[in-house]
Amino acid sequence: MLLVAGLVFTYYTTWAILLPFFDASSPIHNYFPAREWAIRLPAFVLVVGLSGIGFFVGSTIRKEKRKKAQKAKLRAA
Repeated sequence: MLLVAGLVFTYYTTWAILLPFFDASSPIHNYFPAREWAIRLPAFVLVVGLSGIGFFVGSTIRKEKRKKAQKAKLRAA
């Protein structure tokens, strides 16, 4: 997993930071998507990740409230 993270980091760093310093006619540009995707892709991953975390936290809070309500209901009965 660490190896994959290192490869992704190296690929993205080369794509986003080093690629602008090469000529547009350089063959290295063939190995990477358009530079606009260097911003769009991480932004999309961030939005999806934060949405997933928000959904998980929201559902956990909702489940805990239901448990507390059931316990209170049983105590009252």
